[in-house]
Amino acid sequence: MSDLTDYAKNLLGRTLCARLPALPAQVFLALGTGGSDATGLVGEPAGNGYARQRVTFSGIGPQTNLDAIRFTFSAPSGTLTHVGLFDAASGGNPLTWSPLAQAATVSAAGTVTINPGTLVLTPS
Repeated sequence: MSDLTDYAKNLLGRTLCARLPALPAQVFLALGTGGSDATGLVGEPAGNGYARQRVTFSGIGPQTNLDAIRFTFSAPSGTLTHVGLFDAASGGNPLTWSPLAQAATVSAAGTVTINPGTLVLTPS
């Protein structure tokens, strides 16, 4: 993930100049069907058991997820092609977004899992 949203670019610029607001205390990963720098992730599922998942990163330079990230669905939710980070479990501000290496088709109840160390946030 290296595509920062416009919100994150402005946040980073203010942070580098020692200006508020503060950086997020937690970040949450979401799934969706697209994204852009202006809006972040789009097409996030609604209902069917879906919820954003808290992510903890580690690393120097590139950041990787420490734990498996599991999205549980109670019903079909279509094909999900992108991920995005937000500063809140719902609502909040988009921080970054990226296409998935492989789309996840949720055609029945089940789980989409992102294994430890496979979600990589790369500064560019």
